[in-house]
Amino acid sequence: MSSSTPRVERDSLGELELPGSVYYGIQTARAMANFPVSGRSQPAILIRAYILVKKAAALVSMELGALDRARGEAIVRAADDVLGGGLADQFPVDVFQAGAGTSTNMNVNEVLANRALELLGRRRGDYAHLSPNDHVNMAQSSNDTFPTACHLAAMLAARPLEAALAHLVAELRRKAGEFSAVRKTGRTHLMDALPVTLGNEFGAWASAVERAAERVAQRREDLAEIPIGGTAVGAGQNAHLRFRELVVRRLSELSGLALVQCRDSFEGLQSRAQLAAFSGALKELALELVRIANDLRLLGSGPVAGLGEIILPAVQPGSSIMPGKVNPSLAECLDMVAFQVVANDTAVALAAQAGQLELNVMMPLISHNLLQSFSLLINY
Repeated sequence: MSSSTPRVERDSLGELELPGSVYYGIQTARAMANFPVSGRSQPAILIRAYILVKKAAALVSMELGALDRARGEAIVRAADDVLGGGLADQFPVDVFQAGAGTSTNMNVNEVLANRALELLGRRRGDYAHLSPNDHVNMAQSSNDTFPTACHLAAMLAARPLEAALAHLVAELRRKAGEFSAVRKTGRTHLMDALPVTLGNEFGAWASAVERAAERVAQRREDLAEIPIGGTAVGAGQNAHLRFRELVVRRLSELSGLALVQCRDSFEGLQSRAQLAAFSGALKELALELVRIANDLRLLGSGPVAGLGEIILPAVQPGSSIMPGKVNPSLAECLDMVAFQVVANDTAVALAAQAGQLELNVMMPLISHNLLQSFSLLINY
């Protein structure tokens, strides 16, 4: 069948015709029709983390003899294609979707299955030979793979943020040294108090950012516990007894992260407290950044009628009718970024408490807001 020829796929609800050129399948198509909400698909880092989960699972299933080598190696090769940057446009499911991330899980399963079929010389959609559900999703469920992928994505996203924070701390400390002899009025209640140096203020800002970065690092380590292997409710139904142990080890190797099994696999599916705590650490960082940005705006106010104690770098004209006016544009932008991070944390907190019994189904919202916070902070 030509890749331009439409194909028909079937599921328990009936049939759908799909463009022959796409690698996703019927469940992805249903999700696209059901949830045209935001126009935003899952972040690339989450898809990458999800592909790592699928690759690890395929390798372990082959090792355990549950998956034959021909199909398993084709799935691994398909995963490597995506990890290498291929098929990036084949993950269109909206971030607002069915609970528990089922739509994203099936999107990933279908893309890998169809690419694997192609590598085996089969036509896309030939699921009798290699199934998204029975082979790519072997010994897995949306309920354990989505939170596992989210933990991985957040830990991977933390690396560039921590590097950026370390650079910020170093620059603030450098400025503290540069301004160590610049004496100025200290202020409490916004009123004149005892003298300080400008270096004292910059040094305090450096310490505040450093402390916030330490909290981010601590919360990142909490995410090393992953619930993979718990399948639907935490008991690990349909998974080999050694699957959990081996897939955690393999996923650690593939991701470069020191991952461990959940101490309680049932809790690992029910509770999203670790992700909520990580989001909270980003909120705490955002609050410190707002405070520092607003101090800079205040110290730079004027230059005649304000404090005018520092001069912030001019990055763009500040007015269309007042030539020469320069605004604290970067600090203002930082405020807006930080306010959004605080708002994202509120959404994460609400979603984290909204789990019922054996599962929190609000995972897609948690991952979207948490990863957006990382993206905003890193890009700024």
